[in-house]
Amino acid sequence: MKDMTAPNGPAMALAQATILIVDDVPDNLAVLGELLRQSGYQVKVANSGRAALRFAAQLPRPDLILLDVMMPEMDGYQVLLALRDNPVTRDIPVMFLTALDASHDEQRGLDMGAADYISKPIRPSVVLARVRTQLEAKQARDLLRGQNSFLEAEVARRMAENELIQAISIRALARLAEIRDPETGNHILRTQAYVELLARRLQSHPRFAATLSDDYIKLLARSAPLHDIGKVGIPDAILQKPGKLDVEEWEIMKTHARLGAEAIEQADLDSQKQLAFLTLAREIARWHHERWDGAGYPDGLQGEAIPVSARLMALADVFDALISPRVYKAPIPLAQACEIMRAGRGSHFDPDACDAFLDVFEQMGEIARSHMDVC
Repeated sequence: MKDMTAPNGPAMALAQATILIVDDVPDNLAVLGELLRQSGYQVKVANSGRAALRFAAQLPRPDLILLDVMMPEMDGYQVLLALRDNPVTRDIPVMFLTALDASHDEQRGLDMGAADYISKPIRPSVVLARVRTQLEAKQARDLLRGQNSFLEAEVARRMAENELIQAISIRALARLAEIRDPETGNHILRTQAYVELLARRLQSHPRFAATLSDDYIKLLARSAPLHDIGKVGIPDAILQKPGKLDVEEWEIMKTHARLGAEAIEQADLDSQKQLAFLTLAREIARWHHERWDGAGYPDGLQGEAIPVSARLMALADVFDALISPRVYKAPIPLAQACEIMRAGRGSHFDPDACDAFLDVFEQMGEIARSHMDVC
C-alpha cells in the first residue's frame, strides 16, 4: 500500500491515490475512469467480479474500490464478501455504484461493510466529493494504524530492554554472593536451568498445573539466581572456610536464608509497586532449605506449606551441591547423585516433584555438563 502521507502533503497524496472501478458496462467504466483521471487519480478498471478480486490483490493495491452492484456471475455483494474474506484486501474501502433506489438495498450493503453508495446516473461533483471523503478517511486510518504499530513496537522494545536490564541486574547481584563463595562457580546458571526444566516437566501435573503457568515459570527462572543472595551477609571466615563447619558456624551459615529473604523483601517494599518476580525470589531465598518432612530451616515448614518455587529450588540446589567439587569433598558421580536424590523422595523432597526430577535426570546431567566449572 502506498504511503498516503507523502512529503508533498496530504493533498498530493490523495491525488496520487489508486482507484479500482468495477462495472460490467464499458461505457460506465470509460465515463467514470475519465472523470477520476482528470482529477489526478490513478485508475484501474475491471469488467467482472473475478477480475476485480484479482486486481484488488495486485500491487499497487487500490486505495478505494468503486463497485457496481448489478453484475452477472458475481454481483457486487458477493465481490464485497470475497474482498472482506481476504486479509490482503480486507481493509480496502468499497463504495457501491448502483441504479437501485430501495433503501433496504443500501442498508444491506452498508451492513456488509460498504463505505458509501453512489447512485447512477452519476453526478460528477457528487462522485468526486464522496471519493475524496473516503480517501481522506482512509488516509487518517492508515496514519493512525502506522502510529499504533510504531507505539506497539516501541513498547515491545522498551519492555524487552527492561527485561534485559532486570535479568542482568539479577545476575550481577547473584554474582556478588558467588564472588564471596568462589566454589559455587556456575552454580547459579545450572540451578536456574534445572528449575526451569523441572517446572516445565511438572506443568501438566494435577498438583502443579494451577501454579506453573508460562508466566510463573518465566518469573521463577528469572528469580532463581537470587536463592543464595543472603550469603553476602555471612562472614568470610565461615563462608570460605576450607573444611566442614562446626555446629556454631553452621548455625550462622543457615542465617543466609533469612538474610536473603529480608533483603529482597526490603527491595520489594522500596519499589513503587510490587514485583511478582521479587515475591518468588523471596520465597526461594528463605525456604529453599526447607524439607518436605519439616526438618529443614529456617522455619521448619512441612509439605504443602513450602511454596512450590522453594520446593523446586530445593531439588536443584541439593543436586548441584552433590555433583559439584568442594574443598572438603570431591564431586559425586551422576549415577550416585541420582540414587541420593531418589532416597530423599518424601523426606527431603516433594514426592511428585522428585519423580519429575528423576524423569528428566538425563537432561539435568546435560545441563550440568554444559555449565561445568572450570578449575
